[in-house]
Amino acid sequence: MRHETIATAHTSTVRDETVTGADLVAERLAAAGATHAFGIPGGEVLALVDALERAGIRFLLARHENAAGFMAEGLWHTTGALPVLVATLGPGVANAVNVVANAQQDRVPLIFITGCVDHALAESYTHQVFDHQAVLRPLVKATFRAAPGTEDLVVEKAIAAALRGRPGPVHIDLPISIAEARSPRRVAPAMPMAQPSLPADLTLARELVASAKTPLVIAGLDLVTQGGAAALDRFLAQTGAPLLTTYKAKGLLPESDPRVIGGIGLSPKADKIVHPLIEAADLIVLAGYDPIEMRQGWRHPWPADKRVIDIVAEPLQHGMHASTVLLEGDVGAILTRLSEGLPPKPTWPGREPAAIRNSFHRAFAAPRAWGPHAVFETLRETAPAGTVATADSGAHRILLSQIWACDRPRGLLQSTGLCTMGCALPLATGAALGSNRHTLCFVGDAGLDMVLGELATLRDLDLPVVIVVLADQSLGLIALKQRQLGLKRLGVDFGATDFAAVAQAMGGHGVTISDRNSLQREADAAFRRSGFTVLACRIDADSYEGAF
Repeated sequence: MRHETIATAHTSTVRDETVTGADLVAERLAAAGATHAFGIPGGEVLALVDALERAGIRFLLARHENAAGFMAEGLWHTTGALPVLVATLGPGVANAVNVVANAQQDRVPLIFITGCVDHALAESYTHQVFDHQAVLRPLVKATFRAAPGTEDLVVEKAIAAALRGRPGPVHIDLPISIAEARSPRRVAPAMPMAQPSLPADLTLARELVASAKTPLVIAGLDLVTQGGAAALDRFLAQTGAPLLTTYKAKGLLPESDPRVIGGIGLSPKADKIVHPLIEAADLIVLAGYDPIEMRQGWRHPWPADKRVIDIVAEPLQHGMHASTVLLEGDVGAILTRLSEGLPPKPTWPGREPAAIRNSFHRAFAAPRAWGPHAVFETLRETAPAGTVATADSGAHRILLSQIWACDRPRGLLQSTGLCTMGCALPLATGAALGSNRHTLCFVGDAGLDMVLGELATLRDLDLPVVIVVLADQSLGLIALKQRQLGLKRLGVDFGATDFAAVAQAMGGHGVTISDRNSLQREADAAFRRSGFTVLACRIDADSYEGAF
């Protein structure tokens, strides 16, 4: 992934030619690594859309701004390209609020550019006009409004804010007159690469690592974003620590590695299994652990006197756990410094990590009967090595995240901070665009109903996405919670959509499936097919009872 800072001095030179303000914005985005922009154009952003194409940034039409933002995220995960979302004023901005909130909670450096009317006009013209910055300010790291002569400076500041520390979304309001006005071209200063930062004093943390006999590492999103997988591998080798990961950190090490126990944070069954390991550890190293992924069971998960080293990209006053030492900076570089020079040593003499790993895997083994376990197991066996999968929110995601083994970071993309529905299909679209390979999308029937229009986006882009629908005609996770609370079943049931027919009508291939053999046969064919395929797997909602 790219980590960059922006030069503080904004110097420029002038050529003879003139360009629009939109050109200055687009050229700066291209220089920062943007390759695509996603959205729905309106009259207020036409100059920007035109400028993006001239700058070599391909503008792609989605069917909804929310989906467009997730497509930008999916592309970022697979290529590292700066994610860019474009929306027109008013309803375009309002439609994108969900995905901007997701970018904040899922740590995505989304650059959100919105068209707006000029300030003077807004004083006497109210059609579709509201204060974009006021709406978005609680959801973004920064919000800017471009003024004459500041277009490229604003973009530089926005990119710096989006990438600094923990990544997150930044908003730029671009008035029509600023986008269309011409001015001399300015050559912006180069964006120097940031040097990894390290705390000045690591003495206490190194002493804790050197003396630990039963160390444990919990790795999270910061380490994924900073590309610290190799450093984590070396740290585990030096210290003998086993590894737990949050859902979004799955694949930092291949989950076939015996040091990797599994993913935690959302499944009560998984958390119960690993809790004894947390109790037995004499040192917990939090390697880029971001508690925004975790549920209430991870509030105060260890006593205040537990020895804990918390290594973060950026401190956050979350109140979720206590730590002995807090270290801020490049997580991988800090891990390397903490373990360098230490001779490998035996740890965990009772072999507790191996026993818990075995229990963990047995707990989520697939039963012979048809159901979601069988769907996930069959697709895991069928999907080519290296296939990126996405998961929508719902009961299926919790179970899938325990069963689906990742062999590399970002192998399973999902919304883990905001946990928003409707994300899996557009995430898969962006990932397939970036990888030019088949991408696998897991979604519930309610989630796919939300974003059926994006099948047309897949058709138009001719992308090879295999969409697996867990069709049970209910909001399974919410229905499960109603049962657990002894509440009446309300608002969770809906009719059956013929997804196979919809897929055919939208230019793809579709089939309805209700057994393992059919799924394996159709999945094999789907991974050889160009374009998109919908595999509608009929399951019983009760299959999730006790599954996670």
